[in-house]
Amino acid sequence: MNLLLDTHVLLWWLNDQPTLSKKSRAAIAEGKNLVFVSAVVVWEIRIKEALGKLEIPRNFKRVLDSQPFEMLDITVEHAHAVKDLPAHHRDPFDRMLVAQAKVEGFTLLTHDTRLKKYKVSIMEA
Repeated sequence: MNLLLDTHVLLWWLNDQPTLSKKSRAAIAEGKNLVFVSAVVVWEIRIKEALGKLEIPRNFKRVLDSQPFEMLDITVEHAHAVKDLPAHHRDPFDRMLVAQAKVEGFTLLTHDTRLKKYKVSIMEA
């Protein structure tokens, strides 16, 4: 299975937060699944950091690069796919993650139960 991590899941993973379920932790760690982090997640983290809403380590890029994750760029196809999403959710970062999961055929690993309304594979964190 190919997993796409949402922002909370990535941060919980990096901080070893107990908020992340054992099932999700195992799905990320077991090595059977390819795990992807989207550029949109890094973008959201950096925006929140710049606004003072989130504190991350100074070496965040190095920390992220040390993880066994694949990085997923945002493509024009992903951007076009956002147009076809119903207005179940207004957050542009989450909408892009849904579009990417849909286009790429990935399972979105998220804590946001509102995303279940979309026709995309979801694993609850």
